[in-house]
Amino acid sequence: MPTTPKKNSVDTIFSSITAVSAFSVIILIAGILYTLVDESYPAIEKFGIWNFLTSTDWDPVRESFGALTNIYGTILTTFLSLMIAIPVAVGIAIFVTEISPNFLKGPIGAAIELLAAIPSIIYGMWGLFTLTPIMSRHIEPLLKSIFADVPFIGILFQGTPMGIDILTASVILSIMIIPFTASISRDAFNLTPSIVKESAYALGATKWEVVKNIVIPYSKLGVFGGIVLSLGRALGETMAVAFVLGNNHRITTSLFDAAATITVTLANEFSEADTDMYFSSLYYLALILFVMSFITLAIAKFFLLRAERKYSR
Repeated sequence: MPTTPKKNSVDTIFSSITAVSAFSVIILIAGILYTLVDESYPAIEKFGIWNFLTSTDWDPVRESFGALTNIYGTILTTFLSLMIAIPVAVGIAIFVTEISPNFLKGPIGAAIELLAAIPSIIYGMWGLFTLTPIMSRHIEPLLKSIFADVPFIGILFQGTPMGIDILTASVILSIMIIPFTASISRDAFNLTPSIVKESAYALGATKWEVVKNIVIPYSKLGVFGGIVLSLGRALGETMAVAFVLGNNHRITTSLFDAAATITVTLANEFSEADTDMYFSSLYYLALILFVMSFITLAIAKFFLLRAERKYSR
């Protein structure tokens, strides 16, 4: 008869420690969620869920609060930053793995990792004192002169370019998340079997065809994982955005206007919350951001698992 291996005391201790470590993550998440719900309950009770999510009010004097302007600013800046960052990051990864000479791969890789290590407040200070003047004097006037009269698109480039606006905040965010997508995409591209690429070259494929038809399809799950990681970073970024976004609680269609995000509102106004309802409404915003992040990452994980099952077959 087969015998089951006996566990010694070391294995038992090791299993217990790893189990506690794993379950501590769930306990921490549950504790954070409980705190957010408990602190935001007065605001939930007063404003409800739908009214708070759809209201554009943010008036601490009248204690009338709504989350729509903050949600709008958060989604818009995150979306724009991803649109800017993804092509650049994937391009960097392709260059490092497929095109760059060997003596450049090390320095470029180190520079990417250095970008990821820079604290967000440094990005914010650089954005305020260096990028903002460049955006307001050169880039935004140029964009306005090109696109202002274009139907439909022109509405995005109306107003006076000031530099403290949605576009500048999105550019800062994109610079901050490029290293995450670029690093993970580079590692994913490096996992493409060399024999497959060499076979394609032997059949007469160009470098572009190898990248397009072999490297990217083989590594797309890894690239998608890097994008999801960048999405989580962009949703939760605070200090860098706070420096260059302003704090304008209204929905605007122009990228040259200031706006508000959930994280910026929390950072700017927590110290000013002088009433219980004001304080509870800020916690309500934090709860909404928590739920948004969870839903976004859950959807991304769903598509990732579905794609893995598809390609495994």
